[in-house]
Amino acid sequence: MNVKSDMSDDERGEEKELDLSSSEVVTKYKSAAEIVNKALQLVLSECKPNTKIVDICEKGDSYIREQTGNMYKNVKKKIERGVAFPTCLSVNNTVCHFSPLASDETVLKEGDILKIDMGCHIDGFIAVVGHTHVLQQGPVTGRAADAIAAANTAAEVALRLVRPGKKNQDVTEAIQKVAAAYDCKIVEGVLSHQLKQFVIDGNKVVLSVANPDTRVDDAEFEENEVYAIDIVASTGDGKPKLLDEKQTTIYKRAVDKNYHLKMKASRFIFSEINQKYPIMPFSARALEEKRARLGLVECVNHELLQPYPVLHEKPGDFVAHIKFTVLLMPNGSDRITSHTLQELQPSKTVDDPEIKAWLALAVKSKKKGGGKKKKGKKGEGDEAVAMDETTNGGAQG
Repeated sequence: MNVKSDMSDDERGEEKELDLSSSEVVTKYKSAAEIVNKALQLVLSECKPNTKIVDICEKGDSYIREQTGNMYKNVKKKIERGVAFPTCLSVNNTVCHFSPLASDETVLKEGDILKIDMGCHIDGFIAVVGHTHVLQQGPVTGRAADAIAAANTAAEVALRLVRPGKKNQDVTEAIQKVAAAYDCKIVEGVLSHQLKQFVIDGNKVVLSVANPDTRVDDAEFEENEVYAIDIVASTGDGKPKLLDEKQTTIYKRAVDKNYHLKMKASRFIFSEINQKYPIMPFSARALEEKRARLGLVECVNHELLQPYPVLHEKPGDFVAHIKFTVLLMPNGSDRITSHTLQELQPSKTVDDPEIKAWLALAVKSKKKGGGKKKKGKKGEGDEAVAMDETTNGGAQG
């Protein structure tokens, strides 16, 4: 989840931006997506009671580093590739960005609601995914199921409304309406960003919740753009709090800021960050731990790093997260990251005709291979199915 940043995304100079009109770019997005989908599958298989969260996060990151490392090995010009967003595993009322340091002993428990969030890039072309899973056998019921169904149905609606010619505020209004149908709230402060090469938080954004404190520019979606659609639903009030700054471990270099750091520890850490993580978000777990904590504080205070804080709803609230990457191709939208949900039995059903009409919209346009037929094309095998069955309690296939 990206908390709003003011960074412009045109610091990469005047060179022509590569977009989806290049088949090579599409291939890189899809390769990154394939890796991150498999990494998510691996992380889910590691989620068992009494397993340390840090160990699972580390396995997710290692898998992405390994798999991307095997690609584009023998090319003349070095191609950057690897983790685009560190693996996070946020449990129960923790909303996001929990990716603890090696010394953290937190373990998973039976019945925990897990939000997994991760990203991969190849040559700066980023695929991110977020998924929610309850650590239990059998169908998920009650309010936990409502929160997951709210996030997932909102994601399905967003997939159909993020398309050329539509506006960002249309999506904001629609996802709030979906959450309300499940008696849930969309969590404030979550932004869905346009993705560009080496830019995880592009300037075109979709707000999760429109309110007087958070303004973004009106924007229209265009062909050949890529978006990370990021939706978090809660049975609580949807206004998460930062409880402890010490929990923050994920940062991103703010490339437009400079400052002469006073402390030796800060200069040491900052130079390591500039070498290893000049653009993408990273976890402090990857830095030398003793020096890092001290040095990071000064870097954040002077805005050289943008922190991704660990946010919480109230204890007892159920929080669900779904994030996916979508390519706005000429023949329709291509959702390239996803994972099948557990069987849900929500306590609410969606009867609103407007929501049903949104869900009935085709994702692909008719001109290439017949409208709604979503399976069968290579790389789309695990796409989400339109949600009518799921919202009424069926398993998602």
